[in-house]
Amino acid sequence: MGGDGRYGDDVLAGNWRRRRTVPEVDAEPELVVEDADSGFCGAVVGFESGAVTLEDRHGRRRHFPLAPAAFLLDGQPVTLRRPTQSMATPRQRQRTASGSVAVGRQPARVAQASRIWVEGVHDAALVERIWGDDLRVEGVVVEPLDGIDDLAAEVATFAPGPQRRLGVLVDHLVPGSKESRIVAAVTSPYVLVTGHPYVDVWQAVKPDRVGLRQWPQVPRGQPWKEGVCAAVGVAEPAELWRRILSNVHSYQDVETPLINAMERLIDFVTVPPE
Repeated sequence: MGGDGRYGDDVLAGNWRRRRTVPEVDAEPELVVEDADSGFCGAVVGFESGAVTLEDRHGRRRHFPLAPAAFLLDGQPVTLRRPTQSMATPRQRQRTASGSVAVGRQPARVAQASRIWVEGVHDAALVERIWGDDLRVEGVVVEPLDGIDDLAAEVATFAPGPQRRLGVLVDHLVPGSKESRIVAAVTSPYVLVTGHPYVDVWQAVKPDRVGLRQWPQVPRGQPWKEGVCAAVGVAEPAELWRRILSNVHSYQDVETPLINAMERLIDFVTVPPE
């Protein structure tokens, strides 16, 4: 062929089969990486017998050998190496709104098959406010239902399984309630239904966060949200909900039963498949 340069340099020249170089990264304290084989994601907390120790957001620790290209950082393969600096004084850990260890630059995972269902859009917004960062890292989507009256049928349609788990958060889940009878019909081992004792998820927010000593008592038979609005002098539930949500910044702003219920659901739907 001629050398007029119309096609550029010879594509066969040089070492065109050379593999892409995987960068080496110092395993500094609190660096968040993912083990490429198991998917375990955690922050670097130390070293032991030639392996790096990672701790996930639940405080669980696992050891992984410092093998080439064994980890993912920001979704890209890297080789971790032990830094020369002492790890005796790690940086202060950052926390998410749920109180979990923040995963820093770790990107959100692709959505997994498992899901968490909540009763309505307010429940979904509150869960997002507190646990959103954790759920994005785990790749778990939260979906609001329009109530739970047809929960058993909805679960059957979802078709839960070992790698398709389902968690359900239910309001007013107390013995003898309508909700407890509905939940009793769900028996799949791949479904966990938890809940809190409050009539509505609004009530799971600590009342002093919205300037109340306690949530108003609403007469039986009256819609709860409308009754609360009337008691506090707010015209529309949407207006009061905006006020409530704007004063929720972390798990410390909600009651313990809601925290416990959500943590159980997240643990359940993120169990690694066998």
